[in-house]
Amino acid sequence: SRQRYVLGDTAMQKMAQSHVFLSGIGGLGVEIAKNIVLAGVKALTVHDTKQCTKWDLGINFFIHEDDITGQRNRAEATLHRIAELNPYVHVAASTVPLDETTDLSFLKQYQCVILTEVSLLLQKKINDFCHAQQPPIKFISADVYGICSRLFCDLGDEFEVLDTTGEEPKEIFISNITQSNPGIVTCLENHPHRLETGQFLTFREINGMSCLNGSTHQITVVSPYSFSIGDTSDMEPYLHGGIAVQVKTPKIFYFERLEKQITNPLCLVADFSKPEAPLQIHVAMLALNHFQENFGRRPNIGCLQDAEEMLKIAMSISETLENKPQVNGDVVKWLSRTAQGFLAPLAAAVGGFASQEVLKAVTGKFSPLQQWLYIDMLDIVTPLEKMESEEFLPRGDRYDALRACIGDSLCQKLQDLNVFLVGCGAIGCEMLKNLALLGVGTGQDKGLVTITDPDLIEKSNLNRQFLFRPHHIQKPKSYTAAEATLNINPYLKIDSYINKVCPATENTYSDEFYTKQDVIVTALDNVEARRYIDSRCVANLRPLIDSGTMGTKGHTEVIVPHLTESYNSHRDPPEEEIPFCTLKSFPAAIEHTIQWARDKFESSFSHKPSLFNKFWQTYLSAEEVLQRIKSGESLEGCFHVIKTLSRRPRSWTQCVELARVKFEKYFSHKALQLLHSFPLDTRLKDGSLFWQSPKRPPFPVKFEFNDPLHYDFIVSAAKLFATVYCVPFTEKDLSEEAILKIISAVKVPDFRPSNKVVQTDETARKPDHIPVSSEDERNAIFQLEKSILSNEALENDLQMKPISFEKDDDSNGHIDFITAASNLRAKMYNIEPADRFKTKRIAGKIIPAIATATAAVSGLVALELIKVVGGYPADAYKNCFLNLAIPIMVFTETAEVRRTEIRNGISFTIWDRWTIYGKEDFTLLDFINAVREKYGIEPTMVVQGVKMLYVPVMPGHIKRLKLTMQKLVKPSADKKYVDLTVSFAPETDGEEDLPGPPVRYYFVQEDN
Repeated sequence: SRQRYVLGDTAMQKMAQSHVFLSGIGGLGVEIAKNIVLAGVKALTVHDTKQCTKWDLGINFFIHEDDITGQRNRAEATLHRIAELNPYVHVAASTVPLDETTDLSFLKQYQCVILTEVSLLLQKKINDFCHAQQPPIKFISADVYGICSRLFCDLGDEFEVLDTTGEEPKEIFISNITQSNPGIVTCLENHPHRLETGQFLTFREINGMSCLNGSTHQITVVSPYSFSIGDTSDMEPYLHGGIAVQVKTPKIFYFERLEKQITNPLCLVADFSKPEAPLQIHVAMLALNHFQENFGRRPNIGCLQDAEEMLKIAMSISETLENKPQVNGDVVKWLSRTAQGFLAPLAAAVGGFASQEVLKAVTGKFSPLQQWLYIDMLDIVTPLEKMESEEFLPRGDRYDALRACIGDSLCQKLQDLNVFLVGCGAIGCEMLKNLALLGVGTGQDKGLVTITDPDLIEKSNLNRQFLFRPHHIQKPKSYTAAEATLNINPYLKIDSYINKVCPATENTYSDEFYTKQDVIVTALDNVEARRYIDSRCVANLRPLIDSGTMGTKGHTEVIVPHLTESYNSHRDPPEEEIPFCTLKSFPAAIEHTIQWARDKFESSFSHKPSLFNKFWQTYLSAEEVLQRIKSGESLEGCFHVIKTLSRRPRSWTQCVELARVKFEKYFSHKALQLLHSFPLDTRLKDGSLFWQSPKRPPFPVKFEFNDPLHYDFIVSAAKLFATVYCVPFTEKDLSEEAILKIISAVKVPDFRPSNKVVQTDETARKPDHIPVSSEDERNAIFQLEKSILSNEALENDLQMKPISFEKDDDSNGHIDFITAASNLRAKMYNIEPADRFKTKRIAGKIIPAIATATAAVSGLVALELIKVVGGYPADAYKNCFLNLAIPIMVFTETAEVRRTEIRNGISFTIWDRWTIYGKEDFTLLDFINAVREKYGIEPTMVVQGVKMLYVPVMPGHIKRLKLTMQKLVKPSADKKYVDLTVSFAPETDGEEDLPGPPVRYYFVQEDN
């Protein structure tokens, strides 16, 4: 279901009818196979003619040691493991030779052909065949050689895409349209339109210039808040209101064959600091292909003669290309040196990208790659220059392919590494696969992978969390992931936990724990947890690599002590909250009605029942409560609790009646009350209409039993009321006949207008509690007496069963209630309704997800991990942002850490920490003097977390100078130190205090 939110149903259906052929089940081929089977094509044929070797264990996560001893073919060995990923996909293996003499007509049964590990001559031949078919067979080829990778796409002469971005069509509220040529449309203030020139919009709900309603116009952007739409000078003058909705228009993409593209390549530039790099790698990889054709092999590892030969070939190839690009000797040399090797994380990155191109090819959804992508790891080569060539030679183990790229010393460092991976979801599973292939945590004496995740496996995880299978549902993610990772590399040492990483678990994940880790990798789905872990990494000077995805978008960020800024150094703008008055009275979009319904669910079925239970746990009987309020005591929350008790439904009939009364209150009386408070002709002080865009006047909804939406609300609300009030019901109770019988007899209260003030201020927040009047209190006494007298305040009556919202269980009725309530409110305000699927995404705050982006992102993280382990300088690290839909991939250098000047040349960065060693009778004054003596500047303020230890202007704080640090801080017995924040007097009076770095104060001198 998470992938449906990325691709949409039409694309999913097209994909489920497509047949795909994939040749070459090495490290890259198996990545592509995994991703497209998880996505759900109809059928995949995996083709390979090679036997499994020891080498494959370090690059192919589905090949095991017994496949080598059994001398199995790679396609046959991996077939059932690939097929197991998705029971809806038919996976077949083919082992027949595919060469220059093969009759290619067998390919006509496929919609898409993917080639890996195929010679360039054969690639051209197959591409020509595919391109010539009607309709053309979509052709994709991809390869990883050492530290360079290549991806090529040809989807035929003309390829139509119905949705180029996959983004939701924008809706823009209009504040004005001029009568002019061209007419200028202005949006509501503070709401930029974010449109681009050339896009199309359609209009609705415009008052005045109504001939625009239903018409479509191509726009030209004038400013962030306005755009022009053509001649409006002869139209009626604009009065108010109106919404402009973006119209998605199909786009044709044009492709050339491989033969032609080789000489004049169209490349996607991923690193704008090296725009020339794609062409340089293009030439180097062509030279490698020619070398293979000439010598029947790849260049030997570290062989200078082969590198020279390849450089000559590159020079002559460059002359045949249209732009005659300059040959980069270093790129050619390093490609030659490492061409026999294979970097598994690079295959994960390019494999994720290539798989998305396959999905585009068979669905027509998103913009295809035109036509080449080159991703490289040339950033790592500088320190490798100094290594002896023996470092790169094979040793006959599973890491030979990796060793050929990065040398044995770096392989050893990876094996001895301690890694803490936080999160075993989609990125976590992919990361574990990368760590296993790199041999991380497999050292004989050193090395350990620690993982944690508090979640259990859900069915909706299976489309991208590839270590899990249907029989794992409801098992802990971390234990299951650990077990599955050992199938990839049985030598991995792995500790798995099921804790959250947060302040409450600092006993487990203590400073001591962090200092044992060499690197922390986060695979999280929320900002709060990232911020916390980042702060722990900064406090303990540990490198952190963070990443995340949302649909086809992904990011990676590498944080290295003393070199880069940290995650907390930059802040994303906070999510815009919907104003309280908009939710309560003036919704303008379906998101507002869904949030309203979600809030109603929370208050009726979770919050109120919880408060009810809490109240009756505090006061043990109704008689006690009655006595206390009669004697004038004010018991918090008692009015609402007594009201709930007196109205408590005690039968299924009463639950249905309650749902019917709620329908009237929410969808009829609410509208009548608003129109009573603000009649349709109400005007503001400036003379403008109160009810104008974005405010929409409500109209009462008349209950119709035969309207499915009305019926759904009654049934879903009644079922939830029955659950919280512990009322049993049967299948028979749910029959239309039974419900109709109850509904027909309900006496619905008439509407009585009240003089309640309706909040219209958008900045006003929801009030914490509404005061209770003396009349309400008297009423409460009367109601409680009545309940006691009628024996309706017994022990069972004083309990409710709160419901926790769960979006993924379709049988619990939670999403049914929210969909019905939201769409009824939308109907009342004349807002376009949303189907159950969209409602579930918004109400459940579901993050769309797909395996392709997850695989690509985790591959890029693992490449950065190699650099961190190698202790590379700051300019080697790269952060990445990608969106596979458009497609873009942008690498940027990490932000250099900022140095903060205090004064007199004293400065610090976020990675600096001052230390002071005290003793038992050390006072606060001693601490302040010690900081001054050691660091040359006297603190004027000392803070511990949120607790102010010493602020001179605070009453009584001067006396604290004589107190011991032990007494002030009150450490627990096992605490050896405390982290404090100090600040310093400004240079001139009136300015703010100057912040300093954290100061770690040790209670006693450490033994060195």
